Amino acid sequence: MVRLLVSFALSLLIGTTLGFLFARYRMLDDTLGFLVVSLQTIPSIAWLPFAIIWFGLNESSVIFITTLGATWTMALASRTGIKNIPPIYLRAAQTMGTGNGFNLFVQVMIPAAFPHLINGVRTAWAFAWRALVAGELIAKGAGLGQLLQDGRNLGDTSLMLCIVIIIAVLGTVSDHFCFKKLEDKVLERYGLAGSKS
Repeated sequence: MVRLLVSFALSLLIGTTLGFLFARYRMLDDTLGFLVVSLQTIPSIAWLPFAIIWFGLNESSVIFITTLGATWTMALASRTGIKNIPPIYLRAAQTMGTGNGFNLFVQVMIPAAFPHLINGVRTAWAFAWRALVAGELIAKGAGLGQLLQDGRNLGDTSLMLCIVIIIAVLGTVSDHFCFKKLEDKVLERYGLAGSKS
């Protein structure tokens, strides 16, 4: 679980920063932005050989794979969120003395892009969860991916099916009770939630 949280935090940080840069600098978006879209289509398991060569069979490989699994999704979500900020918000903030730098980003852009960002966080969590299981296929020690690998080595279909069900249940429960509730609160705060009967 620690691997997942570290990787998820890294992917949020890197992805949000990349999305901000793509949204603010057109040349960067036209060049590296296209690359990020391409990288998002690559399954996390495809990075496994690179992770083994670069980091060996250890925790760093798993963190690398899991971080890559979620970073590109977060980058695209934050890019979309920041690009969809009404220009009047930015002009009003600058008129009130916020400036163009870090203060504008933290005080105006992040809150204004938050509905898109929280959707990106939910999707990034799902991608990170999938990538973690893929990464654990090579990691030493305990983990659902390692148990899945053990089931495959033993030819134990029931064990593999149980692990797949556990992965699905844990992913769904964490999404529903953490990220879905957070998204609902954000949408309600921004007046974007549907009317409840």
